[in-house]
Amino acid sequence: MIKQIFGKLPRKPSKSSHNDSNGDGGVHDNSSLNSALGPNSLNNSKPGSASSKPSNSSRSNNGPLNSHSSTSNKSNHGKKTASLASQAGPISASGVYEALPSFRDVPSSEKQNLFLKKLSLCYVVFDFSDPSKNLREKEIKRQTLLELVDYISSVSSKFNEVAMQEVTRMVAANLFRTFPSPNHDSKILEMYDMEDEEPAMDPAWPHLQIVYELLLRFVVSPETDAKLAKRYVDHPFVLKLLDLFDSDDQREREYLKTILHRIYGKFMVHRPFIRKAINNIFYRFIFETEKHNGIAELLEILGSIINGFALPLKEEHKLFLVRALIPLHKPKCVSMYHQQLSYCITQFVEKDFKLADTVIRGLLKYWPVTNSSKEVMFLGELEEVLEATQTAEFQRCMVPLFRQIGRCLNSLHFQDHAIRFAKAKKLEVLSHVTISWALFHAGLDIVMIYGHIDACVLFFVGK
Repeated sequence: MIKQIFGKLPRKPSKSSHNDSNGDGGVHDNSSLNSALGPNSLNNSKPGSASSKPSNSSRSNNGPLNSHSSTSNKSNHGKKTASLASQAGPISASGVYEALPSFRDVPSSEKQNLFLKKLSLCYVVFDFSDPSKNLREKEIKRQTLLELVDYISSVSSKFNEVAMQEVTRMVAANLFRTFPSPNHDSKILEMYDMEDEEPAMDPAWPHLQIVYELLLRFVVSPETDAKLAKRYVDHPFVLKLLDLFDSDDQREREYLKTILHRIYGKFMVHRPFIRKAINNIFYRFIFETEKHNGIAELLEILGSIINGFALPLKEEHKLFLVRALIPLHKPKCVSMYHQQLSYCITQFVEKDFKLADTVIRGLLKYWPVTNSSKEVMFLGELEEVLEATQTAEFQRCMVPLFRQIGRCLNSLHFQDHAIRFAKAKKLEVLSHVTISWALFHAGLDIVMIYGHIDACVLFFVGK
């Protein structure tokens, strides 16, 4: 009798279901979504292997979702798959890919659900290697993506966590992919002129561009709460974005540069992680591969970040200069990103003039020996650094500096550049006695000294 009475009472929820309602089961939810939509089953396309994996791995630490997500997570795996498959709507068992109604054709109360369905529709990744394949479906997806961009730009209410999760999942399915490994023979980039190469154009750009625009609008939208969105625009998501900087398509790298900069500005909690991740890319590039397409774009982002560093500079930032930025002068392809690198270096010296000695000695350490065009670049960078250098710091490094200038003056390839460097305004303010002492210890004889530095440098003769 007692067992029968207790049997009629409602049972307490199990511990596992409680955890699932708090979002710990995000991985399972994501995998069921991918299997339900089946992007590869429709067109036999072969998106990059990262298309589905990133969204799984990057959602493993999500916090609790709102009531809509909690309710769906409490159901078992089979019910979840069925509900998500029905939500996808346009993708049926027969592989039919149909357009959804426009946002203006549904009442306001239905727009949120339609937004989620349109995101689900865009999970499908088409094969653009064959221009004649799935033309109708590709156009449907393109129009749907454009509608999503307009919706995100015009929405007047905060995005809930379900919407944030679906946006990042759709972005991951379309953008995150693995690039083919470069040929080892292409490691030495001086063997050919990169400027003469035809720029690489991703055939899937008609869709990729709109997805990037959607992500950018989502990140900058005032309706995207950074405190909630950081659960989905998380560390794995950011790492996958950074991986895409190695794309051959410059248009893609430009979008990535803008988006990552916006993420850095909006998600303050991610800032140390982003800087560390960029450091790791630089280390791998400098000491292992010497092959990466996005170093210039990453340095351009860092130039803006360094400009915003508070004073006094943290030790972490100084170590970044010494361990990453200065060694970036070492790779043979430095000409591909030297302009952006020089700007970052100069920013550090302008922030803290005491770093000038470290920077100048670092440049001399990596000074090119056999490439005269690179030496001209280094001379130009030295001139910019000296403009921000105080006399005390200059005196610490002037002997090795003038020794290198003497070598340049003895070279017919860029003697004019060396003379222009020696005539820089910063050198003009130095006393003749100091210069004479530095030149003597640098191994240079002064045939004659006139009353102006311009005349002086014309008569340097190496011993």
